[in-house]
Amino acid sequence: MAVKKPRAYRRIVAKFGTNLLTAGTAQLDLKVMSGLVGQVARLRQNGVDVIIVTSGAIAAGRHRLSMHEEKRDGQASARKELRLRQVLASVGQSHLMQSYDRLFAKHGLIVAQTLLTRRDLADRVGYLNTRNTLLSLLELGVISIVNENDVVAVEEIEDSHIGDNDNLSALVANLVDADLLALLTDTAGLYTADPRRDSDAQLIPRVDRITPEIEQLAGDSETAHGVGGMITKLQAAGLACGGGADVVIASGHEPNVLERLAQGEALGTFFPATTDRLESRKRWMRAGLAARGKIIVDAGAAKALLSHGKSLLPAGVCEVVGRFDRGDTVSIYGDDGHRIAIGITNYGHEEVTAIRGVRSDRIARILGHQYGAEVVHRNNLVLL
Repeated sequence: MAVKKPRAYRRIVAKFGTNLLTAGTAQLDLKVMSGLVGQVARLRQNGVDVIIVTSGAIAAGRHRLSMHEEKRDGQASARKELRLRQVLASVGQSHLMQSYDRLFAKHGLIVAQTLLTRRDLADRVGYLNTRNTLLSLLELGVISIVNENDVVAVEEIEDSHIGDNDNLSALVANLVDADLLALLTDTAGLYTADPRRDSDAQLIPRVDRITPEIEQLAGDSETAHGVGGMITKLQAAGLACGGGADVVIASGHEPNVLERLAQGEALGTFFPATTDRLESRKRWMRAGLAARGKIIVDAGAAKALLSHGKSLLPAGVCEVVGRFDRGDTVSIYGDDGHRIAIGITNYGHEEVTAIRGVRSDRIARILGHQYGAEVVHRNNLVLL
């Protein structure tokens, strides 16, 4: 029997974590960055598209201002730290980009900075504009370097904050139809336990499905200098795999890691794509950035959606949470509390509340009008 050749990837989104770029120190490590840049340059020479999602701006700003990280204590300190992070990002972002610019210039490559917020991607037009810009830069051979706009994207600004560059990298992978998302960090991948504390911890080479048991292995701790930990990498993996991309969590210190991953070599922890490539509108819906409310459905409706590819009818709706209008994107939850789908609703929140639990033939009688028999039609529905 012929041996199946490993897949070679043609479009990669590579996420570089803070602890990787600083080599665990308090400042950018230019030797590490130079090694990563060299790999990206060689991939470009071989016809592989690469987009970088980078962390490190806050760490760079902290170093430039000669400030040490302080432990937060209480809400007031948390708010103060939030403002400080904005300042550090503002100072550090230019230094980070200058470092990339100099390193790529040695290989004759031009870089472009792209700063994004949730608000940029939540709007369908903004989503498409960002996609078109990134794809145009790829066509021109420019290396796009993406980061969240930490100067304006904070939790206190409604609908602006993505939260970490792991999830941002998954959004970018979906944006540009990447076939691989490489989450490069300072650890070799996902382990059965924390390898820093348990000498018996084993690397998990492949995860076909992200289950609650897998999520428990990740824990919820943040990394030493960054925002994201392993749990955010699993969230990113789920989002990217659901959009049709393979995902690898691997050590960025592994020699020629990006080039080897591009050739399909087994490194780190591999997450295979869980669906064929989604069309652009469904990828945008699946990202959930524009979701305005929740519709909670009963077990029968959940089964109809998940197992039989049906539309969501008013008879299966148990509860409506939040405000949304006709045409908005809403999250659909089962009665067990798990989000099962995202879709574009035919009715606003007040209308869905009025018709929940009733047969579709009663919609016009209750509302005085009808936009269809379905609350969410299956063509406007993406399962999670």
